Amino acid sequence: MDYSLAAVKVVCDQLKHARQTLSQNAVTLGGILFQRAWLQGILISSPDDDGKLLLDDGTGIIQLSLAGEFLLRQWNPGMYVMVVGGYIFRTDDSPMIKVHKIVDLSAFPDREAMWYLEVIEAYKLFYQPLIEEFV
Repeated sequence: MDYSLAAVKVVCDQLKHARQTLSQNAVTLGGILFQRAWLQGILISSPDDDGKLLLDDGTGIIQLSLAGEFLLRQWNPGMYVMVVGGYIFRTDDSPMIKVHKIVDLSAFPDREAMWYLEVIEAYKLFYQPLIEEFV
């Protein structure tokens, strides 16, 4: 994992447009090279035996893969969480996030509304100039 590449703040719908690069370790989204994605949303399933659960961010659903210490915590449907992790591009299946960090934000009801504003701000300040340069 190349930690010099930032974790991009995105919503699930934007990840539909991500494409794998020649390097198997990176993905591009309109010229933005990344390996990790940062999402927020509501858990709509509990972890199964493989440590997988589903996150719905209002624009789509993405599968999360939990391992290690994250399996020790109770993750319940309805929890609003922040997730940062490696974006796994899969051509034969839906994309997945291999979770590096997951935080329960359920106690902060304004976080969901603020999240969409954060994604828009990141796009306008950081991603849009890169995309315009790429095109």
